[in-house]
Amino acid sequence: MELLSELQFGLPLFYFLLLGFAILMYVLLDGFDLGIGILYPWFNTDAEHDHLMRSISHVWDGNETWLVFGGVILFAAFPAAYAGLLSILYLPIMLMLIGLIFRGVAFEYRFKSNRSRHWWNRSFSIGSSLAAFCQGLMLGAVVQGIPQGAINLSSLQWLSPFSLFTGLAVMAGYALLGCVYLTMKSRGALQQKAARYGQRLVIFVMLAMLLVSLGTLLLQPEIRSRWFGSWHTLVLMLLPLAAVLAARLLFIDLGRVQQQYRTGQPVQAIHESRPFWLAASLFLFGFCGLVVSIFPYLIPPKLTFYEAAAPDGSLLFLLPGVLIFVPLILTYTLWGYHIFRGKVEDFEEGY
Repeated sequence: MELLSELQFGLPLFYFLLLGFAILMYVLLDGFDLGIGILYPWFNTDAEHDHLMRSISHVWDGNETWLVFGGVILFAAFPAAYAGLLSILYLPIMLMLIGLIFRGVAFEYRFKSNRSRHWWNRSFSIGSSLAAFCQGLMLGAVVQGIPQGAINLSSLQWLSPFSLFTGLAVMAGYALLGCVYLTMKSRGALQQKAARYGQRLVIFVMLAMLLVSLGTLLLQPEIRSRWFGSWHTLVLMLLPLAAVLAARLLFIDLGRVQQQYRTGQPVQAIHESRPFWLAASLFLFGFCGLVVSIFPYLIPPKLTFYEAAAPDGSLLFLLPGVLIFVPLILTYTLWGYHIFRGKVEDFEEGY
């Protein structure tokens, strides 16, 4: 009985961490294929567009598994937060889903169309950009805090300059992930072009992270006191320092890819693959900083994950499914990326 009591006490924290893990996996994996769509207008020829689509044709729908899984965890483990967030953020959530539907349909139809291909190209790019922007908009709304009176369908208090800027920042971050993914999966001029765009985006993303961090500290006194109000400030400062170091190494590696291409030297494999992991670590450090800032809230500053948690019986009922399906999803995700590792080569058919 004592063990069961301890397990029930720790289950809300377990599901909170699991929800964070699902969100992080979605951002990292679906982030780069949304980034491919955001970058689409900056690649001009049909051959480049074909290459971009083929580079993610084997993973894009599997990546969205983590979005569904995160939604299931929020609904089943934290029903109060699920109801509150969907009521407050109904419009951006619907726009995000519409964007995801448009890009999914465009992905399937583009390979099979001739006269209407340019419309599917636009649908893919607009849908990807809309989905990424809405995700950033929702992130900004949660971080800035949601007033108690905003929980009604007609409220637009989530719409603010801060949330609009975080929407643009998330778009830039996803585009950066798309650039480093293309650097890893491409060759020649297209690889060099992705690396050049990636270098520019590193600078923009770091400035955006700085401005979002400063805005968060100004908007939320509780978060400001958490970061600067006690002895653990020195420990927390390791996160932004690590992010700056990762960004610097990322910028250098992308520069090396361009230099080696210009001089006619073969691009070293480590300079092709390491930028992706450095960009992923940049997102990881930013995500850890976000968790530190809002913990233990799911809807700051009104609802903690303990207050939003479902009854203990529901959490225990959910546990066997989680223990089965999380390893299963991880296994087929890793296996899929292992099977389709290496460069994307030219071929005639779609996928």
